[in-house]
Formats: sequence, C-alpha cells, structure tokens
Amino acid sequence: MMADPTERKPGARGALALLLGINLFNYIDRYILAAVEPNIRATFFAAGDPNAMAMTGSLATAFLVTYMLSAPALSWLIDRFSRWVIVGICVILWSVATAASGQAATFALLFISRIFIGIGEGGYGPAGPAILADYFPVGLRGRVMAVFCCAIPVGSALGYVLGGVINAHFGWRWAFYIVAFPGLVLGLSCFFQRDPRAKQNAGEKPKRAGKDDYLTLLRTRAFLFNCAAQTAMTFALGGLAFWMPAYLIYRSQSPGLATPVFGGITVVAGLLSTLLGGFLADRMQKRFPGSYFLVSGLGMLLAVPLFLATLFVPFPLAWITLFGAVFFVFLNTGPSNAALANVAAPEVRATAFALNIFIIHALGDAISPPLLGLIGGRWNLNVAFFALSGAMLISGIVWLLGMKYLAVESAPAQRQPA
Repeated sequence: MMADPTERKPGARGALALLLGINLFNYIDRYILAAVEPNIRATFFAAGDPNAMAMTGSLATAFLVTYMLSAPALSWLIDRFSRWVIVGICVILWSVATAASGQAATFALLFISRIFIGIGEGGYGPAGPAILADYFPVGLRGRVMAVFCCAIPVGSALGYVLGGVINAHFGWRWAFYIVAFPGLVLGLSCFFQRDPRAKQNAGEKPKRAGKDDYLTLLRTRAFLFNCAAQTAMTFALGGLAFWMPAYLIYRSQSPGLATPVFGGITVVAGLLSTLLGGFLADRMQKRFPGSYFLVSGLGMLLAVPLFLATLFVPFPLAWITLFGAVFFVFLNTGPSNAALANVAAPEVRATAFALNIFIIHALGDAISPPLLGLIGGRWNLNVAFFALSGAMLISGIVWLLGMKYLAVESAPAQRQPA
C-alpha cells in the first residue's frame, strides 16, 4: 500500500514546532557572532592591523568547517538510531559552547568554542529536515520546509538585533551568555519525543540504507544540481551575512541604528519570502513539475540587479534595494530543501542532507567570510560585495538548468510503504 500523499503522521505539528524553535536559536547563535565582530576585533587585535578582518572571518570558517565535516560523520548515526536523542545531545553541546564563547579570554579559545558549536550543529543540521520529511507527506513538504526555514531569516535577524542591543548595554560577551540558556531547554525537550520511523506494525523495523542506496543518491542529477546551486547561494549569503554590519559602518551608517535596521529587513523580507516560496512551489508543482527549482532560480536571478543597486545608490534609498535583494534571495529556502527531501529515499535522507551540508559549506560560506575579509582589508568592502553578485547569478542559472531532472527523479524516492 502506498502512503497517502496528504496524510501527516501523529505528532507532526508538535515536532515541527520544536524543530522550528531549535532552528531559530541555531541561527541566532550563528549570527550573534557577526553582530559583535567589530568589538571582538577591537578586543583581540591592534587598531589598523590589516589581517584583523581575515582573522575574525576565520571564526566563521572554524564553525563551518567543523559543521560540514561532522554532519556526514553523524548522519550515519542519525539514519540508524533515534534522531531525537542525537538532536537533543547536539543542541545541548552547541548551547554550552555558545556560552563558552563569551568566557573566551583569548582569540584561540574563542576559535575553539566555535569548533564545538560546529560539532553540535553538525548533528542537528541533517536530522531536523529528515525528521520533518518522515512526518509530512510529499504534497506538504514545500510549505513545511518553508515554515522550518523561517528560522533562517528570523533567527539571523534576531542574532543581529540581540547581539547589537546586548552588546551596547552589557558588552559582547553577554550576548553569548544570554542566548545559550533557551538552547539547553529545547535540547532537553528532544528526549521526550518519539522517533517517527518507529515500527508501525508488530515485528516491522525501519529499513536501513545499503551501499546501493548511497550510490543511487550520488547518481541523482537533481540532487547534484541542487547542491551546486545551493553552494553558490551559500557563498553569497554567508559572506553577506557575516560582513553586513561592517559594510554598513563602511557606508557611514551608525552602528547602533544600522544593524537593527538590517535585522528588521532580514526578518520581514526573509520571513515573507520564505513562506511565499514554499507556498508557490507547492501550488505550481502540478503545472510545473520542476517548480521547486523554478521558484529558487528565478528568485536568485531577480536578487542580482537589486543587490548591485544597493552597492551604488545612497542611503536611505539603499535600504529599499537591499530589502528587495534579501526578499528574492530567501525565496529558495523552502523549495530547495523540500527538493532535497523528495529526491532522497527515506533510509538515506539524513545522509542526503549531511552531504549537502558538507558540499555547500566546504565550497560556500566556509570560504567567503575570510575571502571577503581579505578583499575588504586590502581594498574595500564594496569591491568584496560586488563579487557576491556573480555567485548569486550562477546559483539562479544552475537551479533553472536542473528543473528537467527534478520531476523525474523525485517520484522513485517516494515509493515507500505507508
């Protein structure tokens, strides 16, 4: 018997709510660092040091390299044991490491704390979307992934806003202390959840992946196109997110005002866009079988001219073009993640997300923050940001080229027993 394409498993909404909360603090923890980067730089480096920006940029790389390496390693466990238990352990680990970032007395200790945050998020990153794909059917996944991914713009923006506000009143170290506690509570909550892959009939056990399942995933062209497009997008978004507070200072905007304004833009534009992208892709799927890639690709192509305009028009007009660029960049978040789930068989779904994490971060935002910091330190951040528009353009084109494979390769992965 085939699974009902509209039927959710029991506990699906509660799982979505918990994972959404975890994902929110996931991104708050990531982007608090960007909000307080100028103060960290002033604490650990001499004024005028041309290498200081590249060094603080390496903090993002320390997190991302560890994250992308630990995700594939932990995905083997995630596909075989209780995903909720692993998520709970990993969320607690990264929350403790976030608090430790505020305690760091040297730059080296701060660097090490970011490594442990990467390990914690490496266990959660592939497990969260895989759990949701286990709970929700194909026909709802675009919208479900969009809701889950709302945490990306909202959490990122809250990281900027909370980081800026807490830093202004208590110092940059307290920004890390305060956001760590909710993560501990959410991590403990995971231990009370039931794995959706638990046996449904007496004596029945979830199928475990074999060698052929992994080889099939690596031969799936829609998966490869999606990874390539997400890599270019992640390169652009990672560099933009990390250096935006410093860029606004470079453009003579007041740090106390500019960072919260950018955070507000990210919340409103990113939230609306993420929800709209998932809704549009689901609604268009019957007419355009490659709609998940169509929505993602068009969004990135529309973001390019608006982002370029932001670099050259004066403020406050630049806030309007920046809003438009952020809106179209986030249009892909729900559809592209739903596409990942749809082309991977259930038994290798966590591995698919883990491999995607490794690729997009190894070639994407693990590279862009220090590279842009190097360019910004030697020339200026306007030159550095100009390079990001090329990555956005590539991302959009690759998604559109992969449309023809998506519909053909999604159907076989969904042929599973109810």
